[in-house]
Amino acid sequence: EVQLVESGGGLVQAGGSVRLSCAASGFTLDDYVIGWFRQAPGKEREGVSGISNKDGSTYYADSVKGRFTISRDNAKNTVYLQMNSLKFEDTAVYYCNARQWGNNYWGQGTQVTVSS
Repeated sequence: EVQLVESGGGLVQAGGSVRLSCAASGFTLDDYVIGWFRQAPGKEREGVSGISNKDGSTYYADSVKGRFTISRDNAKNTVYLQMNSLKFEDTAVYYCNARQWGNNYWGQGTQVTVSS
């Protein structure tokens, strides 16, 4: 069964850090372009960060550049999002996405709440 499972969310104070994990089963994450998205209440889902399957190049939205870091652990078939210097406006449900060859997989999301 193909599955993406996010974990690591929770309640954190502004200025704090959280590391999100996205674990894949049923396919090899390294073959896929991976993206982290988020959706805050009343807002559309937005792209936060991504990592290429070809050369490992990364992408960050301007709002998180310099604070968030995406990485892979191929041995664990897992992608991470290290989130530092968190702000209240980072509060959202964070989703992991994997796409390649017409496949497009989403996880169930993990809530990150930043208290000001």
